[in-house]
Amino acid sequence: MRFVRLLTDHDKASFDRISTHPVQSWEWGDFRKEYGNRVVRVGVFIQRGKRDLERLVEGHQITIHRLPHTSYSVAMLLKGPVPSGQVVEFLKDFGKKEKIVFFRTEPNLINSGKISRFLVNNGFVTGRRFFTKSTFWVDLGKSEEELLGGFHPKTRYNIRVAERHGVRVVEEDTRKAFEKYLTLTEQTAGRQNFFAHTERYHKLMWKHLCPSGIAHLLSAKYQGKTLISWIMFVWHDTLYYPYGASSDKHRNVMAANLMMWEAIKFGKSLGLRKFDLWGREEGRGFTKFKEGYNPEVVEFVGTWDLVISKKLYPVYRAVEDIRWKLLKLPLPFPKPSFR
Repeated sequence: MRFVRLLTDHDKASFDRISTHPVQSWEWGDFRKEYGNRVVRVGVFIQRGKRDLERLVEGHQITIHRLPHTSYSVAMLLKGPVPSGQVVEFLKDFGKKEKIVFFRTEPNLINSGKISRFLVNNGFVTGRRFFTKSTFWVDLGKSEEELLGGFHPKTRYNIRVAERHGVRVVEEDTRKAFEKYLTLTEQTAGRQNFFAHTERYHKLMWKHLCPSGIAHLLSAKYQGKTLISWIMFVWHDTLYYPYGASSDKHRNVMAANLMMWEAIKFGKSLGLRKFDLWGREEGRGFTKFKEGYNPEVVEFVGTWDLVISKKLYPVYRAVEDIRWKLLKLPLPFPKPSFR
């Protein structure tokens, strides 16, 4: 027998065993819940007979976001599996009861026509992306010599420059190091003029993911000062690089190049299989930096919306498009405060 039900805290261990990405971890859901989102977890179970234990074979963590000044919400199923037909039917019923305009999913699966056809046949339409559609993977199964040999010559040179200057990279999952990360994040956001998550967001993320062993902090130090702080996620056999911040001091010592190399070695030391560099955007400066490490380009299935309210969905998408266009304009509006 195969059935769908909402999950409870008793299902945590089973859910984490099969979850496909750090943002699908139970701990991430608890973080989002404390941050203010409603979090729902749905599972598909198999039970051979009445006396057999039920076994979780498919799980989805859903964050529900209330639309301001309305009784409606939108829901996100990011980086999970492709929802099976049973889950799709469950979501349709649940969405109608809970006044959800649509469910947005970005399966953590490599692109294939078969998956896209399944989604279209089950009522999904393409949506606006949350994560980038493609990313970079570094194969941590290779030896250090193989990896270095594949790097761009300029990247190898910059790594040696950092080493000659005495730059050190250390893991330090301490409160002091995290406070320095917050300071550098605020500085980086101001310098590069991008919208960073708030200090509260970062603190709650760290509170839930560091004690569980998911989040780690690497610092690149020069002459006793932290130049770069990266937060890394470890989930199953994969290392992830979701957040980074840097000082504008001593850029000539090439600390960033050594930081990436030491992050790769950090993943290898943990016996992980691959390093996901968390996104790729053609032509962007940091994408070019990542390309120096000779990673594999991986393209995912993309963003798909399961529309529940056919009346409100076009309105939401129109407002969403306008919002993103405005955010890209150099308007004289202050950015949301980091603090």
